[in-house]
This record gives sequence, C-alpha cells and structure tokens, in this order.
Amino acid sequence: MAIELKRVDEFALITLSRPDALNALSFELIRDLGRAFDAVAAGDARALLITGAGSKAFCAGADIKELTGRSLAAQKSGAELGQAVFAKLDRLPVPSVAVISGYAFGGGLELALACTFRLATRNAKMGLPEIKLGLIPGYGGTQRLPRLAGEARALELILTGRTVGAEEALRIGLVNRLLDGDALEQGVAFAREFSGYSLPVLALAREAVRRALDNPVHEGLKIEADLSTLAFQTRDAAEGMAAFIEKRKARFGDH
Repeated sequence: MAIELKRVDEFALITLSRPDALNALSFELIRDLGRAFDAVAAGDARALLITGAGSKAFCAGADIKELTGRSLAAQKSGAELGQAVFAKLDRLPVPSVAVISGYAFGGGLELALACTFRLATRNAKMGLPEIKLGLIPGYGGTQRLPRLAGEARALELILTGRTVGAEEALRIGLVNRLLDGDALEQGVAFAREFSGYSLPVLALAREAVRRALDNPVHEGLKIEADLSTLAFQTRDAAEGMAAFIEKRKARFGDH
C-alpha cells in the first residue's frame, strides 16, 4: 500500500507513504486514498488527519512520469479520478486536517485544499506549479484555492506557479496555523479543539458554510435556517442546552 491508515486515539490518521518519491500522487496512491476515505467514513473516528512520511514532503504532487504519453480519454479519466477521490475527502462526515511538513505542490496542495483545515510547519513550501509544465491544476485547485484565498490571489499563484512559504500561506488564508515542534502531536491537539462537540452538528455547520460559497446571501440564509432547525432536533442540542442551564460540561454522543 502506498498509504498507511491507522488510529491515533479517537482520530483516523492517513500517512502518504512514498518518501523516496516525496510522497508523489501515483494513480495507485490516489485509489488507495479513495478506499481509505471510504473506511474513515464508515468508521467511528471523530476526525481525520493526513500527513506525509518523512520530513521532506507532505506530497510533492502528481507522479509526472505517469502523465506522459497518454490519450486524451486517459488524461480526462485521470483528472476525474483525482477529483472524485478528493471530493470524498471534502464530503467526509467528520472534519479533516492536513498536517503539512515540507513540500505540498500540485496535487499535494490540492489534497490539502480538500481538507477542512490545513496546518503547516515553518519549513512548508506550497504551490500549484502546473503552469511551468504547460498544464493547469486538475484535481480541484482552480476551484478550491479561490474559495480560500480569493480570486485575485488564486490567479496569481496559478498563473505564475510560484512557491509560497509557511508565513505567507498563513497570511493569505491558505493555512489555518503554523506548527512548531512535533507536527503530528500538534495536529492531534488542534483536532481536539473541535472533536469533542456533536459530530452531526459539526457536519451541519460545515454544510452551511459550504453552501454560503455557492449561493447568494438571501438563499444562503434560507439554507442556514433549515440547517439550524435540523440542529435543534438532535439529542446533542438538547444535551448542550441542558448542560448550559445546569452549569455542567455537555456530554455529546455520536448520534
């Protein structure tokens, strides 16, 4: 297997495991990721963390050797495979956290963009360099990057293919936090900031924010009202309000 899936306390951890190739995304690895995302979705983990083996790279991008000499149909099916697998990550029922050390280029950055959150060590380098190969991002980068960093900045990064360091990535909203020390340990600590809350209600909140990006405000407010009403129907909402009134810590379940 080109990846490793294991449990770290209440979390699932996926490690891209091709360190000799800087964890590049072969088609085999992408298919392995799809199966791993299915397993996480079917399990009881309260969040997913994704990292890369070794200290040099989270994921250096697509395996370029696999992309040459292919038919148009094969090229399109390859892009659709990557998009479909990353969509599984985007739509997981639990939040996901990319823990980025070293390089996150091309498809590697697109993988991180499909996560709910991105954390980066100070040696992280990120970018979408496809333009330098006469290509454009094909695994969702042209769609997700503008939603994070805005259209103008996304166009700059995609059209120049330039590399962004960790400090700039934080400044432009590409990552949520910078990490010092043990990156995985800090990734787990970050996940614990939200993983104790109601999983169904976390999913409703994520869906409300996601829909805000695809609808005008007046439609988004209707969606928010509907999803807020659904949240009130959960047992976790009853528990949370009761705990507040009784001045105790809420005990949320997995229902």
